[in-house]
Amino acid sequence: MWYAINKRGLAACVGAMLLGLVWLAVPAFAAQGVYGYSVTAADGKEIPLSDYEGKVLLIINTATECGFTPQYAPLEEMYEKYRDRGFEIIDIPCNQFGGQAPGTDEEIHNFCALNYATQFPQMRKSDVNGENELPLYTYLKSQKGFAGFGEGKMAGLMDAMMKKRDPNYANTSDIKWNFTKFVVNREGEVVARFEPTADMAGVERCVVSLL
Repeated sequence: MWYAINKRGLAACVGAMLLGLVWLAVPAFAAQGVYGYSVTAADGKEIPLSDYEGKVLLIINTATECGFTPQYAPLEEMYEKYRDRGFEIIDIPCNQFGGQAPGTDEEIHNFCALNYATQFPQMRKSDVNGENELPLYTYLKSQKGFAGFGEGKMAGLMDAMMKKRDPNYANTSDIKWNFTKFVVNREGEVVARFEPTADMAGVERCVVSLL
């Protein structure tokens, strides 16, 4: 009888301990920020974002045939100016917006190198919305939702275009277009989201404030 009681007690104790470990693991994983995710390089190699721990990151979905493609120029300027201070760009080509990244991974890389002399690598072309979106983007969007295109002519044009596609587009955190940018601090926390209409000088100021 004593043995049976204590056996049940032991089982209950072990169960409670396991439950406690599960609860401890959840905030521990959340505390990893972006470091709990990975991206795939153009050559197929999986790159854990923990490799970038302690750096300031700019994560961006790009396209080679977009009206915002010239933003590659200021992006490369930023990379060359600040990479020695711990700045990295995670460039993720995406063909979900107007089919404006139609090339292969190799063609996209060659385009960027030839036209903008980019020294930061382009990752494997991936989805950032929908059923097949990268888990990284599910996380990024959960941290920083859509807050509008801002002001100005281009912002107005983007708003009008998106409303034709979906009158309620602004009510979701989905990526709206190419060259949406997320800034991540040295602790792996998502601190800002910039839509493609945002002034690149403002993006740079944000990055510099974290270096």
